Amino acid sequence: MQLCLAPVLARRLQLSLLGMSSECIDPLTGGPQSQTQSLGAGYGALASGGCLPSPTSASWNLPRWRASLAAAVLCYINLLNYMNWFIIPGVLLDVQKYFNISDSRAGLLQTVFIGCLLVSAPVFGYLGDRHSRKAILCFGILLWSGAGLSSSFISYQYSWLFFLSRGVVGTGAASYSTIAPTVLGDLFVKDQRTCVLAVFYIFIPVGSGLGYVLGSLVAELTGNWRWALRIMPCLDAVALVLLILLVPDPPRGAAEKPEEVAVGAPRSSWCEDIRYLGRNWSFVFSTLGVTAIGFVTGALGFWAPKFLFEARVVHGLQLPCFQEQCGSQDSLIFGALTVATGIIGVILGAEASRRYKKVNPRAEPLICASSLFAAAPCLYLALILASRTLLASYVFLALGELLLSCNWAVVADILLSVVVPRCRGTAEALQITVAHILGDAGSPYLTGLISSVLQTGRPNSYLQRFLSLQHSFLCCAFAIVLGGGCFLLTALHLERDLAQARRSDKGTLDSRNPESQGLLSSTNASTPAEES
Repeated sequence: MQLCLAPVLARRLQLSLLGMSSECIDPLTGGPQSQTQSLGAGYGALASGGCLPSPTSASWNLPRWRASLAAAVLCYINLLNYMNWFIIPGVLLDVQKYFNISDSRAGLLQTVFIGCLLVSAPVFGYLGDRHSRKAILCFGILLWSGAGLSSSFISYQYSWLFFLSRGVVGTGAASYSTIAPTVLGDLFVKDQRTCVLAVFYIFIPVGSGLGYVLGSLVAELTGNWRWALRIMPCLDAVALVLLILLVPDPPRGAAEKPEEVAVGAPRSSWCEDIRYLGRNWSFVFSTLGVTAIGFVTGALGFWAPKFLFEARVVHGLQLPCFQEQCGSQDSLIFGALTVATGIIGVILGAEASRRYKKVNPRAEPLICASSLFAAAPCLYLALILASRTLLASYVFLALGELLLSCNWAVVADILLSVVVPRCRGTAEALQITVAHILGDAGSPYLTGLISSVLQTGRPNSYLQRFLSLQHSFLCCAFAIVLGGGCFLLTALHLERDLAQARRSDKGTLDSRNPESQGLLSSTNASTPAEES
């Protein structure tokens, strides 16, 4: 048997040195195969089955400019993704008037959107770890653009159909939010990955803000809020073409050095992945921290424009809205604040993380915790002062959004660091599911419900409606404090989980198998120099 394997192993060594192969080799035929008997044991699939060692990062190489171009396309699509999230909140008053829905039912619009997103995210995460990620991304874009366009033609008599269409848009968004960060994680590594993720996550607040701006501007210019939903598919079509032409589908773990990647290409079951993530305490606590952020941003993102509008009415700066076409000034202001604070916050958070982790390996969760503890009093003051001085409310709201935005890229970098490459799609999906189901899936509805309940015992006036919404917002400040505590717990476990992720992803070859040991040493000998 050893004589039969000798030519195959020699051929594998030659291909490894030339950086030409990322396939598994059949030990009997010498040809490619998808799975063979595992050579060793380790996390999940390493213990259950895999293929002969395949030095992925040595065999797959992409020029720096191509990787940067692909990252730019993914950032553009992320912009459109979040514009679709928040284009409806930008025209929420018009939507409520058109469909004749209350605050509690209006909050369900975002709840349905997020609910469908969180249900479908685990499916896309599972598929993204096992099948073509590029095909899944294309499907998601087609789904959300088609549903968004069709929803603009729904009659006011079929409000339930409009709710359903928002759910379909959420399903399409789930594919992108789950898969795209893992593609970036396989195109870049270490400091490069931190910088690229910072740029990628800048487009969360930028896209959210532009969603408000586009919705309100188009509604004002055309006199019809539905035209905002008809413009977005044109931008989505451009994104789809760019994705097909310019974005590759890199092998999982392609950016890592060969000695930092599993020596085989094994595949674990979904249940094994979930058990592994459940024991990864850095992932668990950072996910709970993201959930707290999601709860707050979900409530603020949906209700803040209306809250600011009613604050202006209370101060006598705006007439009440009794017709469908309501004023858009507050959506524009809040959108501009979200864009500006998002750009600055993500850059500050990523740069602080890059510099501070050179002296403290726990820098990332500590930065997240500090920013959340500082954001809580800012948002509390923004809410309380809105009935007294609108300018101070805007200032503290901007500071709160700035501090919340510091977390986006840093949290993503934590996940990509503590989770092995072949499990990152599932990890992204699980984090998205938990963050949405306990965070922004329910917070818009809960905020609207509390506001409606408080209004029932008060006189029917704009002042009382404003105060009811203000008081329902106060739970956000307490949620932020809980999130900061979760990131402190993340810091306690980070170093151990980082080391375990490196060990697990290297795999454990069987020391009794001389062919495995020889192949491992040959693979390590062919390790290329790390990119600068």
